[in-house]
Amino acid sequence: MISLYLPIVGTIIVGVLFGVVMMKLHEVLGPRRANNEKLSTYESGMEPISSVKDRHSVKFYLVAMLFILFDIEIVFMYPWAVQFKHLGAQGVIAMILFMVMLFVGFIYIVRKGALEWD
Repeated sequence: MISLYLPIVGTIIVGVLFGVVMMKLHEVLGPRRANNEKLSTYESGMEPISSVKDRHSVKFYLVAMLFILFDIEIVFMYPWAVQFKHLGAQGVIAMILFMVMLFVGFIYIVRKGALEWD
């Protein structure tokens, strides 16, 4: 049973090692020509207009959480789509119920005005 997970563990180890080796190679071989312009704060090519420590609106975090919530639905839909033929009518009904609940939640969010940036 554990032998089934060995390829996954091996892939993770190779990926982590590759990332660490590439970062260390960059430190050793990369250019070191820092100046004041390169060390300054970068905001999409514009001069910074406020402090980095300014607080964001709660709406910003609410929209971010809603994005993650609705993005997670895709995680449930991929396995369903892969096994669609094997699940039969029960699988279709389960996904329809899931999508209806998700849609009701989306309508609730829109009616509460969570997606409005006033």
